[in-house]
Amino acid sequence: MEAKSIRVRIYGTDYPLKVDDEDLTLKAAEHLDRMMQELHTQIPDQPPTTLAVLSALNVAEELTHEQNEKKQLNRKVEQELRSISQLLDGVLDGD
Repeated sequence: MEAKSIRVRIYGTDYPLKVDDEDLTLKAAEHLDRMMQELHTQIPDQPPTTLAVLSALNVAEELTHEQNEKKQLNRKVEQELRSISQLLDGVLDGD
């Protein structure tokens, strides 16, 4: 896939980017812009850099939460597969 040149606007500033997945980047930029706008509403006296750092921290927390949920789900699936495997072994062994 070839990188595509696009422009995104985040908190009033345009950024030219080369991206592989335009839709993903546009959604991410919209999410970040919305987050910065919401933070500005809550703490209007903060400079854009502070809002950007706080937004980045919020995104990192979201990502960490999603990764933890994925790990828990994977562990649960692995447990279920082990249980099913044991049941099948029991049936095949004639127990």
